[in-house]
Amino acid sequence: MLYPCPQGISTVAVKTLKDNATTGELSDLLSEYQLLKEIAHPNVIRLLGACTTPGQPVYVIIEFCALGSLRNYLRKSRNVNPPDPGEPETEPRVDVTPKDILSFAWQICKGMSYLTEIKLVHRDLAARNILLAAGKMCKISDFGLTRDVYEDDTYLKKSRGRALTGTRLATLLVVEFLLSFPVPVKWMALESLSDQVYTSKSDVWSFGVVVWELVTLGSSPYPGVPAHSLFQLLRNGYRMQRPNNCSQHLYDLMKRCWAEEPSERPSFMELTDKFERMLEEGTDYLDCNVRMVANPSYFNQGNYQLVYLYTIRFRYEILYTGPHPPAHVYQSY
Repeated sequence: MLYPCPQGISTVAVKTLKDNATTGELSDLLSEYQLLKEIAHPNVIRLLGACTTPGQPVYVIIEFCALGSLRNYLRKSRNVNPPDPGEPETEPRVDVTPKDILSFAWQICKGMSYLTEIKLVHRDLAARNILLAAGKMCKISDFGLTRDVYEDDTYLKKSRGRALTGTRLATLLVVEFLLSFPVPVKWMALESLSDQVYTSKSDVWSFGVVVWELVTLGSSPYPGVPAHSLFQLLRNGYRMQRPNNCSQHLYDLMKRCWAEEPSERPSFMELTDKFERMLEEGTDYLDCNVRMVANPSYFNQGNYQLVYLYTIRFRYEILYTGPHPPAHVYQSY
């Protein structure tokens, strides 16, 4: 099946599977193809065609984004991005300005607001899954985890039929979930980690992490925090600190996206309006000077003790059968 495209020769991207792909991977690719057929927005990757001949490899043809993934583009701006296979060893550094960062956030909000309107939850929103086309146009991509939302804007993945009752059982099931499924833990909302519930508001949480990635020019979130400890840290109120180059105003917007209660998080429509106003104001909301951009150290004296305490408590909630961990666990920290 082919879709209208410009006349002449066009460079395109083709998604297909490896020879040893599983049935589940094939199902995911076909599901993504079906979703892309229904999507039409300038900030979402565009489907150009597909080859689904029975007994033959499946090919999904999408628009080509010459600048690659947003995460790699940001990292190139500070010369920490390793070259992709087939690319030259040395690449010219790209320039990213504070206005570019705000524009990227605004474009992503517009694309996500559109997906919310047509009742789709992305579930894997991250800088690595945003592509950049010519003119620094953001394109939301990688819809392998995307699901339709029908009645109440909730996608619920059942946890093998078992109810979550009690802190210890909930923690055990979260650990089991994290070990059993390849999920993007550091971009997931609290309710997604604990109950595998996905909504547009859990996508908003992920967007807050994306903004942190933007401000730090592609740094990895929660540096030094192991994925299996993250749920307990977040449930106890821990959030990533403000990057040194980020204004308090922009950081406060990130933190709103990480509100524990989904209803307290802003909508993508509201976020779109806020970033549009920030672009119009021309105020310096961040500094993109490479010397100012650093992955914050979470292991200074205060934060190291906090993370270590939460990690110790997390381990005891798994191993200890009583209602609370013994008091001596906390005495030294």
